[in-house]
Amino acid sequence: MPETTDAPPAAPLVPSRPERLATALRAATPALLAYAAVRLLGLAILAAWAAVDGRNPLTLLNGRWDSVWYLRIAEHGYGFEAHLPDGGVHSDLAFFPLLPALERGISEISPLTPAGAGLLVGWLASLVAAWGIYAVGSRLYGHRTGLVLAVLWGVCPTAFVQSMAYTETLFTALAAWALYAVLTRRRLWASALAVLAGLTRPSAAAVVAAIIIPAAVTLIQDYRAGARLRALVREHGRMITAACLAPLGWLAYVLYVAVRNGGLFAYFEVQGAWGNGIDGGVALAGFVWEQLTGPVFLGGIGIIAALALLGWLCALCVRQRQPLPLLVYAGVVVFTSLVSAGYFGSRPRLMMPAFPLLLPIAVALARLRPARTALALGALALASGAYGAFTLLGSGPP
Repeated sequence: MPETTDAPPAAPLVPSRPERLATALRAATPALLAYAAVRLLGLAILAAWAAVDGRNPLTLLNGRWDSVWYLRIAEHGYGFEAHLPDGGVHSDLAFFPLLPALERGISEISPLTPAGAGLLVGWLASLVAAWGIYAVGSRLYGHRTGLVLAVLWGVCPTAFVQSMAYTETLFTALAAWALYAVLTRRRLWASALAVLAGLTRPSAAAVVAAIIIPAAVTLIQDYRAGARLRALVREHGRMITAACLAPLGWLAYVLYVAVRNGGLFAYFEVQGAWGNGIDGGVALAGFVWEQLTGPVFLGGIGIIAALALLGWLCALCVRQRQPLPLLVYAGVVVFTSLVSAGYFGSRPRLMMPAFPLLLPIAVALARLRPARTALALGALALASGAYGAFTLLGSGPP
């Protein structure tokens, strides 16, 4: 018999990028459906409450506070200033350009008005953010934790902002996927998302720090271990490039304001006129003291309790040994929110993108029986929806 040879084994097929994306989306679908369910519940509560009050819920979502400023920029560009009775001036240059650019672009290629486009961006970004949050949670602690984490973000007290034409949801989407890219060593993707985040909100500093600080730690550790500078650059060139590119979005807008207003620190002057400078926490301490010594001292006690809870969550994140990029990101978001001189009511909204703070709770809930987890999340969804409707039908979000 003639000698036969076995055919070489076929090389395994590598899934294409669309196939990998489809697989990831299928895995995230339960989390996205659960997130959409709790947000729809919040919107239903708002719609019912608004109907009783004789008000239009859509106007509450895209016609209040910051939404109006973004809409004006989308329609007319930068250049508007509000002159206050006390002589102060609020310039629209305090608002970053990505959201109004999307509002204007979508309105020009679709039947939507810029206001409708703002809501569309907010709603789509909320799903992208929930997907990114799920991706981070499931990578670190498994599918069920990722699902619970996404839902927890959708039922936090300020979750009603996720359904508004605000930038927090768009920013969270970019930040979550940037963190996921860092965790999976897709350095340049992380820096590209950080650039977009830097065109969305000043809090992009947290995303930039989550890229730069871990990179610096890696370089320092390798250098102390005996690696030479040339070897470090060769081995970590992509990481160094990503760290250099990450702040460019934020820097580009700050330089734009500097050129437009003719001063290197013009952006910070604009923010200062809005009362949004950094005072190291003096404004926060003063507000707490005012509550404690005023007629509603229980409000001061409540704020102290909330701050204690926030500190406890931060400590849990450290004890949980979350990856350094997540700790840096959440820490910078929380720190900058607490040490700013802005209005106190804005701080919970500003901290909403710090989703890693919810990871310890998500892990604990994911360990319960499914029925108990669903019951807890359902109760939180009802409370969040009621609080959101109460806030929007009152003074509205700051």
